[in-house]
Amino acid sequence: MHRKHHLATIAGALALACVAPALRADDVPKIQRQILLKDDLSIPGHEGVMVRVEIPPGAAEGYHTHPADVYAFLLEGEVVQELAGKPTVTLKAGDVFHVPANTVHQATNKGSVPAKIAVVFVAEKGKPLTTPVK
Repeated sequence: MHRKHHLATIAGALALACVAPALRADDVPKIQRQILLKDDLSIPGHEGVMVRVEIPPGAAEGYHTHPADVYAFLLEGEVVQELAGKPTVTLKAGDVFHVPANTVHQATNKGSVPAKIAVVFVAEKGKPLTTPVK
């Protein structure tokens, strides 16, 4: 019995060694974010930030928060949106959504084309727009 277990362990290690090079960080699809406009708001201590986000197929943002209310319009593709306290939903081109400030969330593109999103942040000035959640 020990020999079978040992052979299975070796086979698994060899399979992982063959696949591991394909899982390099360079191969992970990268999410692109481009700030289009950043300006002070009439709300003291806040700024408006417009961002174009592109999530490639197979990519996930990772769970994170914003010190901002986020309003978004999905221009192309689709994403699975996970938002703390809400059911997970699949959003498609033409859908809009709101993420309240400091709410843990993430979007994942499980489709076959890039998801393109127009995003507006109503943010606390001087804070980073995104904070990863551990």
